[in-house]
Amino acid sequence: MKIAIVHDDLMRRGGAEQVARCFHDAFPEAPIYTLAYQPDQTYPDFKNSVVITSWFQKLAADENKMKKLFFPLGLMAMRQLDATAYDVILMSSTYCAKYVKVAPGALVINYCHQPFRLAWYPESYAEFVQAKGLKKLVLRSVIAALQHYDFKAAQRTNYFIANTQETSEKIKDKYKAQGEIEVIYPPVNSKQFYVSAGQKNYYLMVTRLEYYKRVDLAIDAFNQTGLPLLIVGTGTKESELKSKAKNNIIFKSGLSGSKLSQLYAECRAFIFPQHEDFGITPLEANASGRPVIAYGAGGVLNTMIPLQDTIEKSTAIFFQEQKVEALLQAIKQMEEIYLEFNSDFIRKNALRFDESAFIQAIQNFVNLKYQTHFKNFISC
Repeated sequence: MKIAIVHDDLMRRGGAEQVARCFHDAFPEAPIYTLAYQPDQTYPDFKNSVVITSWFQKLAADENKMKKLFFPLGLMAMRQLDATAYDVILMSSTYCAKYVKVAPGALVINYCHQPFRLAWYPESYAEFVQAKGLKKLVLRSVIAALQHYDFKAAQRTNYFIANTQETSEKIKDKYKAQGEIEVIYPPVNSKQFYVSAGQKNYYLMVTRLEYYKRVDLAIDAFNQTGLPLLIVGTGTKESELKSKAKNNIIFKSGLSGSKLSQLYAECRAFIFPQHEDFGITPLEANASGRPVIAYGAGGVLNTMIPLQDTIEKSTAIFFQEQKVEALLQAIKQMEEIYLEFNSDFIRKNALRFDESAFIQAIQNFVNLKYQTHFKNFISC
């Protein structure tokens, strides 16, 4: 089996990049094809792999430039990236991995984190929501083009894997995928995190600073409470978000893995106000023995155990509306009971999603589909 891994881009540290890293652990001889790669901006593990980039690499010095130039240059570059030498293509895709050139008859397995957000859910972006007049018309035409290319590229997939059942339904809706789509939950690198003997008085967010991450909601709430909030991450909305935050809110970025693990372990609780199809960071908080305050929708419904009757058997407090008042009420509740959560129980919850189980599941899936695909291909 000659296999290549394809990932959208290696320009950040996020859940999708952790999936790509585990793909490489599952198939260590496989090269990784990607739109652009900046070693210092993503996980250091990729330095131990063969990474093949498109010509867009020369333009993408950072994530912001990559996003600004993606249409049409990045799209063109990824469509020219040639992986036709491989008979198995294992993709980790949200937006552009599916555009890569593949050989006729190749087995294409697409682990889909979410259908291309800009193409299919443009309302997730402030630039689209706030645009008016000619700018709105231009954006609509760009989105129509992206939908066309994205849908067409998705049809080359032989097998989709979804990160949650919710994503599976989105794949069927947007890409018209037929048949059952297997769900394999993304991995958490639990060995990187630990339970601390004591906590400090700050709350923690680890996130990209983007519109759909709803960092603004957390800032508005903590501006009112005055409680310390640490926000770790970068993104296109960084300046805007920093300008509205009061002095009790501190932004950090570029932290080492050990420092980030310490922040997780010593926080009072983790804040997760967005709607994600899965969401790795709440599980990283759980792996550190820390409870989560989360908007009760999306992936946290599969990964967290919300507070109901027994605090010791819970891992999170959910709030049901993405409104400041709802988040404030959850924070107030957490302030009253955070000492009653059981850190060992919370960590055990995260271990259900450990990356060792993910790697085994991916290996089993690829090997099984390889045997089936090429048996059928030869018989044809």
